[in-house]
Amino acid sequence: MLQLSFVNFTQNSYILIEGTPSADRFFIIQTGKAQSYHETPVPGLAPALLGPGDFIGVVPCMSGHTQTESVVALTNVTAIMVRREQYPELIANNAPVAMKIVRAFTKQLRVLNDNLTKLTIKKSAVESPENLFSIAEYYEDMGMLDIAVYAYYQYLKEVPQGKSYDTASKRFGALRKQCRNAVYFEPSEDSVRQYPKDTMIFAEYQHGQDMFIIQEGSVKIVRIVNGAEVTLVLLKKGDMFGEMALLDNGLRSASAIAYENCKLLVVNRANFNMMVSTQPQYVAKLTTVFSDRLWSMYRQIVNTQLKDTRARMIDMIALQLENRRISVEKGASYHADFSALDIMELCGIPQKDQRLALMQLQTDQHVKVNNGSLIIPDVPELIKQATFYRKQNSKRQNEQ
Repeated sequence: MLQLSFVNFTQNSYILIEGTPSADRFFIIQTGKAQSYHETPVPGLAPALLGPGDFIGVVPCMSGHTQTESVVALTNVTAIMVRREQYPELIANNAPVAMKIVRAFTKQLRVLNDNLTKLTIKKSAVESPENLFSIAEYYEDMGMLDIAVYAYYQYLKEVPQGKSYDTASKRFGALRKQCRNAVYFEPSEDSVRQYPKDTMIFAEYQHGQDMFIIQEGSVKIVRIVNGAEVTLVLLKKGDMFGEMALLDNGLRSASAIAYENCKLLVVNRANFNMMVSTQPQYVAKLTTVFSDRLWSMYRQIVNTQLKDTRARMIDMIALQLENRRISVEKGASYHADFSALDIMELCGIPQKDQRLALMQLQTDQHVKVNNGSLIIPDVPELIKQATFYRKQNSKRQNEQ
């Protein structure tokens, strides 16, 4: 039987402190008010006032990563404490609680995703399916025709009266004859789908119907704004993606492209709702996935605040290591499964500046570059150095 504890916090006391190790518990406020804020000022992340029914500390608890924010009690606060291992049972007894967390995470992810794009590309895109045409053009210009033909098709479907409809129709017709790898232009009843490397799974600004779980291969999540591509994240076996559009009926916030040949498990809205009610462990997994993604996206936004290119790349490498939960003894080298180019793209470094950035990375003592591959001589030391860069930057920002 589920037994939850009540915890009291006195006025002006800290409930969470940013940067400290994660705990195996989170809190649901019953009475009182608290405020959450970030020690490092981050665009788009304003302090939040919390009250009864709000959650504290779900992201670090469920992800196992460090605290991403500080929370202080503005009044005396009484909260329910939920341990990580109790979460599936809590869901089984009260599914709406879990869905409130998941939907709140969905909203936060959309906000962070948009802010990350603004910070990386310095321009925000207008949320409209009309942008599908420029995405298709971008990939056609890049010679990635299997991706382009998919994006043209989605433009024709989403914007039948679009200003570029005739042009898109002609280009789709011409490319369709050349492209043999592009698959699943329309949703199917297949519970498992195969996507060849460099094909599009879904496009930014396309309406979403399905969520995916990677069974084999890897997927990159990207955004295209003003003719530039930013890689938001590289996903591997076991990762989920596409859940935001599934949950809030909105447009896809980014494009998903097969980075390698992929086998994906498909979850549509009907079987998702069934899973919520019958498989609490699945919702627990989804909460963990969202927690990981929120933590990672917050760290990426902090990364954009680092002015020095070398510091940004070292911090981005540390983020990838932490995302992968790489545990290597001090002094033992690690051969990364991501490249120097991946890091530069994740940092949003323009192609014209990548040669200089690579030279900077090659001269850093915390990493070795071998034909584009990365070797980390001492993982704990690199993560320690990245933490120093972030703290140094935070100090400068707070002094301004």
